[in-house]
Parts: sequence; C-alpha cells; structure tokens
Amino acid sequence: MSFIGDFHIHGRYAQACSKTTTIEDLERNARIKGLNILGTGDAQHPLWFKEITSKLTEDENGVLWTKNKFPFIWQTEISLAYTHNGKGRRIHHVVLFPNKEIVEQFTSELLKRGRIDYDGRPIFGMSSIEFLEMLKSISPGIEVIPAHVWTSWMSIFGSKSGYDSVEECFEEKSKYIHALETGISSDPLMNRRISKLDKYNLVSFSDPHSSHPWRLGREATIFDIKKLDYKLIINAIRTGEGLAGTIETNPAYGKYHIDGHRACGITFEPNETKKHNNICPVCKTPLTIGVAHRIEQLADRKEPINVPKFYEVIPLTELIAAVYEIKQLNSKKVWDTYNLSINNFQNEYSILLNASFDDLKKVIDEKLAQVIILNRENKLKIKPGYDGVYGEIILSGKEEIKPNNYIKKQKSLSEF
Repeated sequence: MSFIGDFHIHGRYAQACSKTTTIEDLERNARIKGLNILGTGDAQHPLWFKEITSKLTEDENGVLWTKNKFPFIWQTEISLAYTHNGKGRRIHHVVLFPNKEIVEQFTSELLKRGRIDYDGRPIFGMSSIEFLEMLKSISPGIEVIPAHVWTSWMSIFGSKSGYDSVEECFEEKSKYIHALETGISSDPLMNRRISKLDKYNLVSFSDPHSSHPWRLGREATIFDIKKLDYKLIINAIRTGEGLAGTIETNPAYGKYHIDGHRACGITFEPNETKKHNNICPVCKTPLTIGVAHRIEQLADRKEPINVPKFYEVIPLTELIAAVYEIKQLNSKKVWDTYNLSINNFQNEYSILLNASFDDLKKVIDEKLAQVIILNRENKLKIKPGYDGVYGEIILSGKEEIKPNNYIKKQKSLSEF
C-alpha cells in the first residue's frame, strides 16, 4: 500500500498560524492536494486535543479517522530553548505518538515543566537530551524527528543556534534519532553531501501555518507499507524500509536558502558573504546565514551519494500567481484557475507530477501548462529566499518546453 503523508501540521492555537484552521479544513485540503494521511498537529494543546478527540475516532492501529474516513496520526511540534556546550540553543522537534493514552501521559509530563495552553507549539527550557529521555520514559513508540533541520532559526543545524551534528545535540541519546526533516530550504541532494548524515533517513513535511493548499503538503513523505498502521509507519521512518521517497519544494524557494539581511535588502551567496566577513555592508550587523551556506560549511563531499528518491515541485497556486502576475495567492483569479485545474484532474499532485502537457493545455492556458511542466523538470528560474523572505519565481515570458520532452519518466503518483 502506497500513500503520501504530511506529519508536521499545526492547528489554530499555534502562534503565527491561521486562527481559522479546523479538522474539516485539513481533511478537505489534504484530499485536494493528494495527501492520504496527516499528523494531527499540536496534540498536547488542551483545546486542540478536545477538537481532535471529538472529531476523530482512533482505531486499534493508532490511526485516527474522520467521519468521512480520512486518517490522521497523533503529532506535535515542541520548541526547546536552552544552553548546551556554552551556547544558547533554540531547537524544534516533531513528535509522533502511538495513541491517545501516550499523548495524555506526554501532556502530563509537560505540565510538570510549564504551561501548554498559550501556544500549540510551546517552549520548554529542557535540553534535547532531557526531552528525549522524558519521551522514552513514557513510551518507546514515541518518535522524535528534528524539524526543518537546516533553517537558520529554531533547528538542529541552523546557523543561529544549531549544532554541527546530531551527535553533538543528543550525545549518547542520538541512537534514538532515526530521521531528519529536510525543511523547505534544503533537499536530499544537499543533505547527502554530508557523510555524517548518511545513517539518518530523510523525511519531508510541510510545517504549514494554515490549511491552504499552497502550504499544506508542499512537502510530504511517500510510504509503501502493508496498511495504515502507526507501528508500520514508524518502522519505515526508523529503518528506511517502506520509505518510497519525498515530495520537496525547490529549496531556493525556501525563506532561508541563501544569506542575507531582510531589513537592508541584502542577499549574498556563501562566497560573497565570506568576503564581507558575514557582516551586512549596509547596517554593519551580522547577516542571517542561510541553509546553502551551512551545507557548504559541513559538507565533506562535492557531490551527493546514495540520494533517496524525491520529487521537487513548487505548489500549483504559486505557479498560477506567477504566470498571471498576481501577488495575492488567495485572489479570485488564482482560486478560479486552481479549482478549474483540480476539477479536471485527480488532485494537485496529479497535476504537478503526472499530467501530460497535452492534457493540461486542454483545460488551462498553454503558458501555465508549460510552467507546470518546467516546474516538474526543475527548470524554472528562482530568485532565492533569504532571512525570512520566500523565494520568487522569475518568468521571462519566453519559457518553452521541448517537443516530446514534457512527460517526465517517473513512477506515477496517481495510485496514491
């Protein structure tokens, strides 16, 4: 059984997230996107937990179901702020849980250490080591996945407060870390240039701050296991057996791909940053060092090896907005074109990864059809994101696909 999962989700009680997100929103847009299963997000938050338990029914395999038979698994993200090895750290971790009882035990342990009601992604002062020890004392079935591992802020390898290895962060407890979340600003090619990461599987989830289709499922993981079962999902994440690949956003589109300083409009590639000694030439303060730079700092290979399967595409809504030169992703023109596309194809992933150029241009403008194919082939020009600013698709108006080269040879995702 093959399916696509997004296990880094937030509800409406997480700070900097949409205050209108509901379980119904998540289900509806997951189906539109082509996702087959979601994480619940924010499992320990008292109000979101109440919504989860009132609208989802848990089965004997640790999977929760809506009344319309869409599945979820228990999940949250926790922020840790602490000092380790003489340096302040701010690290985010995704946590997956086997069942409701374990979530309740987890919540009880958190309450001994602080509040959980003010944010769906609460902050605690314990170290990553202490956090992992706490979780393993509750249940060996809990899985911890360092979140968006390269993002400049709030990540295990981030330039602002991160480490240079998993072992430096978790020390002897690193044996309990099995997978890393690539994050929007990196992809498997970048991660596999670092030999010390070879033993960790790579997963990808979207960390959406709303349920909109241009956020939900923009990154996801493809599983190939016997059935929807929490233990089988975790075994795939831990061993790699059953991990069939990931769906990634072009890393240049991420908000922290290259170096820069948003306040001054400064962007640099790593070599240029070094010439300026990591200092903004305008305001003379430190630049925000991006993911590409951190990869270069830690990489011990010029070329990646043993790269797992992945598909790299920018969400359809973003493509539509770029073609029609529309700034607002939720504009009527964008939604009308998006809905027309979805109504004529199975879901967004089907459009982005499978639909032929000939079939696309029967439904939408030929220009948009061309951009979808170029997106699939990773041939769009992207102005890289930096210091919290998303990347930007740059269209010249001359984009064309080559005849007989618009069907990318790959495993079809239509079965998922």
